[in-house]
Amino acid sequence: MFTISNFIGGNICNPISGHYLDNFEPATGKVYSLIPDSDHNDVAVAVEAAQKAFPYWSSLSIETRSVWLIKLADKIEEHLEQFAEAESKDNGKPITLARTMDIPRAVSNFKFFAHAITQFHSESHHMEGVGINYTLRQPIGVVGCISPWNLPLYLLTWKIAPALAAGNTVVAKPSEITPYTAFLLSKVCQEINFPAGVLNFVHGLGPKVGESICVHPSVKAISFTGGTSTGKRIASVAAPMFKKLSLELGGKNPNIIFADCDYEEMLATSVRSSFANQGQICLCGSRIFVERPLYEKFKTDFVARVSKLQVGDPMDNNTKTGAVVSEAHMNKVLSYIELAKAEGGTVITGGERANVPDRCAEGWFINPTVIEGLAYNCRTNQEEIFGPIVTIMPFDTEEEVLMYANSTDYGLAATLWTQNLSRAHRMAEKLASGIVWVNCWLVRDLRTPFGGVKNSGVGREGGMEALHFFTEAKNICISY
Repeated sequence: MFTISNFIGGNICNPISGHYLDNFEPATGKVYSLIPDSDHNDVAVAVEAAQKAFPYWSSLSIETRSVWLIKLADKIEEHLEQFAEAESKDNGKPITLARTMDIPRAVSNFKFFAHAITQFHSESHHMEGVGINYTLRQPIGVVGCISPWNLPLYLLTWKIAPALAAGNTVVAKPSEITPYTAFLLSKVCQEINFPAGVLNFVHGLGPKVGESICVHPSVKAISFTGGTSTGKRIASVAAPMFKKLSLELGGKNPNIIFADCDYEEMLATSVRSSFANQGQICLCGSRIFVERPLYEKFKTDFVARVSKLQVGDPMDNNTKTGAVVSEAHMNKVLSYIELAKAEGGTVITGGERANVPDRCAEGWFINPTVIEGLAYNCRTNQEEIFGPIVTIMPFDTEEEVLMYANSTDYGLAATLWTQNLSRAHRMAEKLASGIVWVNCWLVRDLRTPFGGVKNSGVGREGGMEALHFFTEAKNICISY
């Protein structure tokens, strides 16, 4: 048992109230640490520290800020195994996934934006015989970054790296469910003597800490990743204050498979895109649509592979599927399996809580689940479940599967499998989605815009889009 602390003004500190929350290890179902139960008082102190640090940080040269971000990246990389173990313990994901994806991507986020800011540029517009306009991109000030529990350090750094690179100071709220790696990052900041007050972490509950960040008048922008209902709440309180908002919300992503696909590549990737991180990635393909001539073969082969996925102790290097993040989330996911049955679906593999022996006997595990026989517009196929459940169904025409794919309120990502180049372009254009992967999944170029349409969010992250969000444009007109 140990205690996680806030990080404010360069100092590791306790919550002002002195109150703490239990932090559970999903694999065991037991409390293993305490997390600050912070409130508006802690947020106020953090914002004050960030305001105090802003003039210094924003006045540094781009090259100097870049060097600081590289130092952060290098130090995380130096402690990679410690971060990976913390992420696995806190989240329930296999340690191999944390070691090969989550922590390396956090390192990449800092390195990418450290270099991207040195290439950041603005526009100029010449008016012949009249004068010239040029645009400055200036940091906003204090910004709030609120990150989710599914990819804790990965998505936290995806926000704070461009915010810092652009010259802002940050008050960040990591998820109260997975605070461990953010705490380790605060230790890294101390280790390298990162400038005090530039980056602050306030741990605690969303309604107390997250909302306090969103309504604080000195916080000028909010970048949030999480559930759509929380995103609505943030928009309702922050938009009337005219704060800049970037909201990356839920998804109910289609995986569309045509009979002319590269079958083996599609099959292997579809298993991964369905159940990576126990299906707890906003980009997972939870609705699988298969062209009818291929449907029975796909179903047989897919179920055979899914049924062999090893559910086990996340700390075991052989584990492919770990625990879901919390008991409440486990119960939610299991309730959707029962809903699917009530809606006429048939569970063809999985469908129950998994029993993992020894230290994980009381952990929160669910066997990867495949369901068929559901209508495209039933609740199971329309609502975000965010767990190790996928539905499969056949289709006959492009028009039919486009209607299925676009039928939800979400539009984050879609995956399309076909060797027909014309079809790939035609379908990609018509899919109501912010991201379309053709013959691949989760292939990420950090220069590209990331985000969704409809209830999947507002704004874009990544590349220059992120640097634009974390700066304000100022036009300057010089008359001849």
